[in-house]
Amino acid sequence: MEHESNIQELTLEEVMGDRFGRYSKYIIQERALPDIRDGLKPVQRRILYSMNKDGNTFEKGFRKSAKSVGNIMGNYHPHGDSSIYEAMVRMSQDWKLRAILIEMHGNNGSMDGDPPAAMRYTEARLSQLSGELLKDIEKDTVEFVWNFDDTEKEPTVLPAKYPNLLVNGSTGISAGYATEIPTHNLEEVINGTIYLIDHPQASLDKLMEFIPGPDFPTGGILQGKSEIKKAYETGKGKVILRSKTKIEDLRGGKQQIVINEVPYEVNKANLVKKMDEIRLNKRIEGIAEVRDESDRTGLQIVVELKKDVNAEGILNYLFKNTDLQINYNFNMVAIDQMRPQQVGLKHILQSYIEHRRNVVLQRSQYDLNKAEKRQHIVDGLIKALSILDEVIATIRGSKDKKDAKNNLVIQHQFTEEQAEAIVTLQLYRLTNTDITQLRAEAEELAALISELKKIIGDERELLKVIKKELREVKKQYSQARLTEIEDEIQEIKIDTEVLVAQEDVVVTVTHEGYIKRSSLRSYAASKPEELGMKEGDYVLYSGQANTLDHLLLVTNKGNVIYRPVHELPDLRWKEIGEHVSQTLLNFSVDESILAVYTYTELDPLKNFVLISREGLIKQTRMTEFEPWRTYKSRPLQIIKFKSDTDELVNVFLTNQEDNMDVFLASRLGFGLRFSLNEVPVVGPKAAGVKSMNLKDKDFVVNGTLVYPDGDSPIVVVTQRGAVKRMLAQELSQLGRAKRGVMILRELKKNPHRVIYMGDGEHKELQIKNTVEKIISTDDIPINERTSNGSFVLDEKAGEVNSVIELIDPALPTEETVI
Repeated sequence: MEHESNIQELTLEEVMGDRFGRYSKYIIQERALPDIRDGLKPVQRRILYSMNKDGNTFEKGFRKSAKSVGNIMGNYHPHGDSSIYEAMVRMSQDWKLRAILIEMHGNNGSMDGDPPAAMRYTEARLSQLSGELLKDIEKDTVEFVWNFDDTEKEPTVLPAKYPNLLVNGSTGISAGYATEIPTHNLEEVINGTIYLIDHPQASLDKLMEFIPGPDFPTGGILQGKSEIKKAYETGKGKVILRSKTKIEDLRGGKQQIVINEVPYEVNKANLVKKMDEIRLNKRIEGIAEVRDESDRTGLQIVVELKKDVNAEGILNYLFKNTDLQINYNFNMVAIDQMRPQQVGLKHILQSYIEHRRNVVLQRSQYDLNKAEKRQHIVDGLIKALSILDEVIATIRGSKDKKDAKNNLVIQHQFTEEQAEAIVTLQLYRLTNTDITQLRAEAEELAALISELKKIIGDERELLKVIKKELREVKKQYSQARLTEIEDEIQEIKIDTEVLVAQEDVVVTVTHEGYIKRSSLRSYAASKPEELGMKEGDYVLYSGQANTLDHLLLVTNKGNVIYRPVHELPDLRWKEIGEHVSQTLLNFSVDESILAVYTYTELDPLKNFVLISREGLIKQTRMTEFEPWRTYKSRPLQIIKFKSDTDELVNVFLTNQEDNMDVFLASRLGFGLRFSLNEVPVVGPKAAGVKSMNLKDKDFVVNGTLVYPDGDSPIVVVTQRGAVKRMLAQELSQLGRAKRGVMILRELKKNPHRVIYMGDGEHKELQIKNTVEKIISTDDIPINERTSNGSFVLDEKAGEVNSVIELIDPALPTEETVI
């Protein structure tokens, strides 16, 4: 029963919440985030402290890394040896730290991401700069706590003679927090710190005169002064870091791009591989070879180019598509007073100055206590030497050491400590020189005590000491800045000419949405009628274009699909092509291509004219269809329909200055002509205006554009297989949205209904019911408006089920892009 009373019933939420909370607190405070004062994570601090304690310092020889790792693991860091060794190696890598804290002999990894040699092979010792982090640690300057098994004490922070958090930066991920603090130039950081000590109210702008931005060990060019300022203000910001490159001329009109510095923490081998893949996959033309020429003298990557290519353009492409340029995201999170905080530049420096003030104060107090203790002894020794005979007599008359000490205290008024020093005095110290030395020491001690009391008692003296020590570090360890800072982020513009090999091709688009490009060679080797196509489909567009041109496809559902010609699948003339639905997310089953336009540049003087089945019409500028970011998977809307059943029946691209009329024909045989100027120019998402006043169950079969004057023949096909031609100008120009006039004579029995209307000049039409007939419009005589035309198919064979405009798939000889 007693055993059962110890069982607690807890909900899973409580247990998980409590345990995860503890775990999070541990990894935030004790593992992944650096301390704002010394810039170190616990594992790094333990490595430095343990190596220092073991005497593995810069002025002594190197020692096997495995020995140091064993000591660190056994005494301070009860985790895996690999995590300790990895942290140790990182502190020795001069491409990760701006000023290394550990010197290592042997293979300590590389910028190519090569792993370091095992710890049994490498040797390490603290760097000289680490000594500055640890200096005065033995003088009670920082708080010590018991280690994991209460056998040793370890520091909670190092004295840190310089602001290491900014100099070496930090990166880490914990629970709910991550940190990314860049490295900085030691001299600049110290200059900024000294200025802030002198001017505690200094503005960020003023501090940035001393610390203009990060300084990465791998150099590079940093762009975005305003973003750096934002990051220094808030702790968060995004800057652009790009490689240092130059373009060199070679013999024979060739050039090469030479890269000597890459962005921080970029894996060089992966970068070279990615650039070579671009060459291999021919994502851009013009790269002949990519070589890594780095050696012990320095980093060098060479991108050799082919003859007469745009080197700047290729370099821009590499900046955009490889790690030759990266976004560096500041996320300055550090542990400040046991809590993780997002901190700005001034906050970091203020916290460091406060820490340093405490360190110097504690050290001065320690030194003062020590000096006063020694002064007390020295005073006693001087007094003893001045009454030496009496002291000797007292000691000789005593029974033992304890008695001698008591007698000295009683007879000559020495203190306990002084008496101890006198009785342990060696005889040679009784010479004349010793009294001189003691007096000199007494003077030195008096001066030291006075100085230390001044430091402890006077804030200005304390700050003077901090500044003096910072200047000493700067003088000994300063290095020239490696990273260049540029004010503005340079926008990368990539010319299509760089990406695409210029080539004339034949583009074909079918009504059902099959699209392809074929080389002129493939076209020339085939007969025009051998064009690959599915049964029932027909060619909508066939023409010559350049790979630098562009296509706009308009569908009956009011969508616009954009494709650069160079991205079309390169297939033989006899192949079917790729269906647009393979890349588009929402191409409906009943959607088809209505019109195809090729262009080199969008023309601001051109408008699309859109005519819908249910009587809407609108104009929209061509320039509304600049290539959009998601063009590969999503079309743009060109018209907003008012009902789900509506669709486009025709699309035209016109010049704004052309004076044109719209001619519409409805199913019930009404025709309407009005000026295009009556149709407003609106945006792609507008529905447009009413084009024709339709009766119930009537709809617009088609519309076309005609000239107001002159003769524009149009052709009409009815469901009964009759065809007629008439002049559009036979209809008077009426206003938009009128009913119009009849263009067929209405019959009481089996009246004719329009199933096709189009331009009636130089056209071939394929008309089908149960049989199929191809007619040329030029063979049909022009009749008057009320005529029902002449039959081309036997109406007994059934109603006409389709009329298709035949486009000769032969390549047009004088095809020009719009």
